[in-house]
Amino acid sequence: MSDEDAERSDTRRLPTLDKTPEGTEGADGAAPSGADTPATGTADHHRVRRFRSARRVPAALVALVLLAAAGLLLYDVAAVRAGRPAMTWRRWLARELGTRHLDNPWILAPAAVAMVLGIWLVVTAVTPGLRQVLPMRPAAPDIRAGLDRAAAALVLRDRAMEVAGVQSVRVAVSRRKAKTHAVSHFRELDEVRADLDTSLGEGLRQLGLAHELRLTVDVRRPKKR
Repeated sequence: MSDEDAERSDTRRLPTLDKTPEGTEGADGAAPSGADTPATGTADHHRVRRFRSARRVPAALVALVLLAAAGLLLYDVAAVRAGRPAMTWRRWLARELGTRHLDNPWILAPAAVAMVLGIWLVVTAVTPGLRQVLPMRPAAPDIRAGLDRAAAALVLRDRAMEVAGVQSVRVAVSRRKAKTHAVSHFRELDEVRADLDTSLGEGLRQLGLAHELRLTVDVRRPKKR
């Protein structure tokens, strides 16, 4: 065997690890056109839920406030039971509540504050939180993945900058929309907008998000100085 033959045998192309699932080949043995796209059957049959925040800070604050209030009240009650006078703040609070009417501003103001705090706690408890994380299509039943909105906006921005005629671009990704504001310094605006729609639409599909984002594209000329 010559050196050239040995070099060819050493540098031959290795077989790939990609395997076509059984039952997906066509009559000619080739895979169907949609074989490379991620499967969305799991997302269709099972609703993909958002990631829930642990809410550690609100829970810790509420626990500390309730612990301090309960400890102070328990100490005062125990002191009264032991024959000592009640604390000044409790005697003052009992006197004020016994003399002021319910329509008094000093009664309505704390009640309004307590109502706002209660509503905030209820909303915090029932909402998932983590609005910056977009759920992705599950690749397996026991695997959950999420994509940060800032990362998604950066990927779309890079794709938009590859379009001919785009000078600068800003991309803002929310839970349901992807807004793109581009500045084009040459080419027709309609052509640039059409290319951006195609490129960014393909980019959104490749992100693999569980919920498809609605794309809006705005193309303008640079401001004259």
